[in-house]
Order: sequence, then C-alpha cells, then structure tokens
Amino acid sequence: MKSHLTLAMFIAAWLMPMQVMAANEQEHAHVHAKEQAVKPQSDAKKNEEHEKHGENEEHEEHEEHNEHEGHDENDEHEHNETLSSRISDDMATAVNIVTDRADSQRLRQHQVVYGKLSADPNRISHVNARFPGILTSVKFSLGDSVKAGDVLAVVESNESLNTYAIKAPIDGVIIQRSANVGEVAQQQTLFSIADFGSLWADFRLYPSQQVAVATGQNVVILAADTEINGVIAHIIPSLTQPYQLARVKLDNRDGKLSSGQLIEGAVISGEFNVELAVKKSAIQILDNQSGVFVKNNTEYVFTPLQLGRSDMDYVEVIAGLKPGQWYVTTNSYLLKADLEKSEAEHAH
Repeated sequence: MKSHLTLAMFIAAWLMPMQVMAANEQEHAHVHAKEQAVKPQSDAKKNEEHEKHGENEEHEEHEEHNEHEGHDENDEHEHNETLSSRISDDMATAVNIVTDRADSQRLRQHQVVYGKLSADPNRISHVNARFPGILTSVKFSLGDSVKAGDVLAVVESNESLNTYAIKAPIDGVIIQRSANVGEVAQQQTLFSIADFGSLWADFRLYPSQQVAVATGQNVVILAADTEINGVIAHIIPSLTQPYQLARVKLDNRDGKLSSGQLIEGAVISGEFNVELAVKKSAIQILDNQSGVFVKNNTEYVFTPLQLGRSDMDYVEVIAGLKPGQWYVTTNSYLLKADLEKSEAEHAH
C-alpha cells in the first residue's frame, strides 16, 4: 500500500509540470489570439487617426492658402484704395483744388528760345545845351519821369548873357544826368531820357534753331509770370557771336517790363488739333507713371496716361482718359502728397 501510494505520488509529481506547461501554453495561445483579434482594430484605428490627421493638415493648409489669398486680395484692395484721395467739396475749395473738363485742343509746335529785354534805341534821347553857358537852374533828377516839353534846366548864354530853357524832347525817364547848377554847359550830354513804353525782346538763335525760325512767326513770351504775344520783326546776324538775334517789339506802356530783364520765348513753328489733351500743370508722377487726378464724386483717383505731343500749355492724351472727364488742374501736388503719405503708413 505504501509503495502504491508512493508511485501514485511520483506520477502526479511528474504530470503536474506537464499540465502546468500545457495550461500556460493554452493561456498564451488564448492571449495571442486575443491580441491578434485586437491588433487589426488598433491598426485600423491608427490608420484612421493618421488619415484624419492628414485631412486636418490638408484642411489647415487649404485654409491657410485661402487666408493667404484673401490677404493678398485685401492687400491689393488696400493698395488700390491708396491710389485715390477722398476729400470733401469744402476741403477741396479750402485748398484751392481746381478741376477742368478734358477736351480737344489746338496745340502749337514751338522752338524754345532765351534772351533779354532792351530799350528801344529809337526812344532814347540825349540832351545837350544849344549854346555854351552857365546852368542857372536844374529841374529834374535821375529817375524822374518827364513829358515832352518839360523844362529840364535853364542856361545863361556866354555870348548874349540871355537865358534859355532846355526842354525834354520826348516822354520818358531820366536815366542819366550830368547837370548841376553853376556848372558850364558846353557840348557834353546833360540828360539822357529813355521811353520804356516799348521794348525789344532779343532772342538768341543758335544754328540748330535757325532753320525753324523766320521773320513774321508768332512768339509767346514769358516774362515775370506774364505771357505776351509778339511777332519776329528782324533776324540780325552776328559777326562775332555763334548765334543770331531774333527781335520782337513789345508794348510796355503799363510799365510791367524792365530793360535787361531775362525772358523765355516759344517761336510757333506749326499748329495742329488733337482729340484730347490735358494741361501740363495737371501732370503728376506716381510709381514712375505720368497721370492726372480724375474727380469721381468726392474722390480724386490717380489715373495713369499715355501721352503724346505737347506745346507750352497742353499735352496730348493717347490713352487713359475719356473726353468729358473732370481732372485736377491746380494744386494736384497736394493730392499726390496725400497718397504718398497713405502708402508710407500702409507700408509700416
């Protein structure tokens, strides 16, 4: 009995590790099967999360791209707004913003010439004493205006001891005086009188200009902010200078011009009509483009223009503007300054 029990115990001891091992293997197989069953679901979930993450990234990139495009559009919109200046009619009046209607014009081709004004030599008189004698009276001083017939001085003749008057032969201004009471009047010039009621404009014509300029041509003369129309009366060759003189006689009875004054002229060499032109004073340059400010209700919009031929006052418009549009002709530089200030603030 004891031996049988011992053998049974031995067999049980031997079988127990085998059973434990088999149980472990079965449990391991069950766990492995469970892990295999869970793994596809986990991988699928990871793939789903990855795809979702990719979609989110793509969506964020798309939104960022749209936001960037929107930003560009806003920038462009804001930039376009900087090309216009909005002011009230009262403000425009206060700063003297003046507009004009774009229309057809007659332009005049011209040659620009320079020169100066001189007194008319036919209107300068030098006054002497008829007989030698003593100056007993002198009536006028240097710079005084006189009329023809005014007594300038009185002389006591050396021969007869009688007195006689020296009178002004022309109207004008005393530009020289060499007569004082008590002095002897002989053959010297006592007074020089110049009539500045007419002047000559003497323009220099260099060889490149001489072909296009001739007597009888009209000239627009600019002198002291005054525009004067004249006609070339003479062209005088020079023996010693590399230019000719084109002479134009001017009326100066109002006394606004002075002898020796520097002047500019435009000799008109041809005239023609253009369908559309604007004043040169209206042209401004923005972003390397020439244009004008066009009035649109309360806005003044800078409009680039394609320009053509010109004269002293107007320039032809080939493209960029339509007949009848109103554009700024005076103080347009104020609008330009306003735009440049706005662009500078936008850049910051």
